Amino acid sequence: MYMEKLDVGRLGEKLASEYLRKQGYTILAQNYRTRYAEIDLIAKQKDVLVIVEVRTKVGEQFGTPEETLNYKKLQKVRRNAEAYVAYGKWKGPCRIDAVCIVLAEDYTPQRIEHHENI
Repeated sequence: MYMEKLDVGRLGEKLASEYLRKQGYTILAQNYRTRYAEIDLIAKQKDVLVIVEVRTKVGEQFGTPEETLNYKKLQKVRRNAEAYVAYGKWKGPCRIDAVCIVLAEDYTPQRIEHHENI
């Protein structure tokens, strides 16, 4: 079964959301659009707003999901987070996390890594 890139991304976001909920996070929004791009997940951990970038890959033969978090991508995520906060959506502490997911060929999760405060 072949899955489109967009579908792999959506599956990754679903898995990341479930993972974070199990870790005690509250999911506030998914696929939130700013004027710059889209924020994959917006969550809350206690009193901290957490902007979450989800990176999903099928297998690691062509690199890890972590390797796709380059400087340009991180700057875009940061601008999105700043836009969200600037529009009055949040007044407290904020951080940016990444959830990196590797799927097996049958699209079952092989690895889920949560990187805080990237």
